[in-house]
Amino acid sequence: MTNRGRLSAPGELTGPGSLDGGPGHLRDSGSQDNGGPATASAAALAPEPGAIYLADTGLSADEPLSEYASRHNLVPASARPSALKYLRSLWQRRQFITGFATASNVAMYSEARLGQLWQVLTPLLNAAVYFLIFGVLLHISRGVPDYITFLVTGIFVFNFTQRVCITSSVVMRDNLPLIRALPFPRGCLPLGYVVIELQQLLLSFCVLFVIILAYGEPFTWYWFLILPVLALQTLFNVGCAFILARWGSGFDDVSQLLPFVIRTWMYASGVIFSITTSLALVPSQSLYFHKHLAYLLQINPAAVYITLIRNSLLTSQRISMPGYHPFNALKCAMYGNPAKFHIPSDVFANKVIYYSSYCKPIVTQQALWGYAVGWAVVAAVVGFFFFWWAETRYGRG
Repeated sequence: MTNRGRLSAPGELTGPGSLDGGPGHLRDSGSQDNGGPATASAAALAPEPGAIYLADTGLSADEPLSEYASRHNLVPASARPSALKYLRSLWQRRQFITGFATASNVAMYSEARLGQLWQVLTPLLNAAVYFLIFGVLLHISRGVPDYITFLVTGIFVFNFTQRVCITSSVVMRDNLPLIRALPFPRGCLPLGYVVIELQQLLLSFCVLFVIILAYGEPFTWYWFLILPVLALQTLFNVGCAFILARWGSGFDDVSQLLPFVIRTWMYASGVIFSITTSLALVPSQSLYFHKHLAYLLQINPAAVYITLIRNSLLTSQRISMPGYHPFNALKCAMYGNPAKFHIPSDVFANKVIYYSSYCKPIVTQQALWGYAVGWAVVAAVVGFFFFWWAETRYGRG
């Protein structure tokens, strides 16, 4: 033990010395100081560090720490903020979210030779496979005008929601080092992955526009309706991302089960075939006799956004939508059962295929817009509060 000095009087510290003469005495250069009050060790007289800290902060000896924290507006660092404060903190970090998304997009295909082209090639290859199986081999395309543009549009739109759901289910576990190293609202991570997929969708839509124009679809003002539809779909995807991010942070099984759920959802959303015309208006199809099931399929969120975007981009889909023309029982029957009226295949493909617009709609166009808004708002609100409620749990596993 080294001795830096001694106290010869209250508040006075002399030069270096050594301990001698029993407890409480200090010698200076080998001599004992007998004058003044009894001397004591500097270490013994020094106040404890905790006492110094509390004294500097103005905390009285009998004041509880909880009252002191309340008086100075102090809150626990790990406490969950209020929902409004949490929402403001997410908005304040919007540049971090977009920067994180852009950097992730650039790095995603950095090791592949084709790079960012895979963002477009992946849905195009999926569309080619589905067209070969369902359009050529199984003839699902019958009753759907301009089936290729119908199929590609559906795959591109559904792929947006599909990728958001799958990536969000693992986002919290994949970013555990970041969560544990930095204090920030954890909602930035699922939001960042929604922005990633939105950026990829916008790039894919540039290719989709080229395909649509190449197949003879005219450019009309209806194309601008995709902007509010995509905004609503993005809001819906944000809600899904929040919900799946929380589930995925606690259960690894979510990411394993989700691809099967998403695939079933795709078949039920009219991506490959039309659930508004060919499956619902043709007597030989199962949905013709189950109107309630057809109604549920048509109002599911993925089907709503796909149908609205198809009707905005594709004139052939818009003018063949049931309810586009006043109801005509004869023309509707001719569409549903062309063999009964001995309609040649070329006449059906060029003319009668559009007679589905004379049938009564199961879900009207106006109702689809209502459901689009409703799904977006409900998903975003429920997803936000569901994720925010567990804010303090992320990264503790």
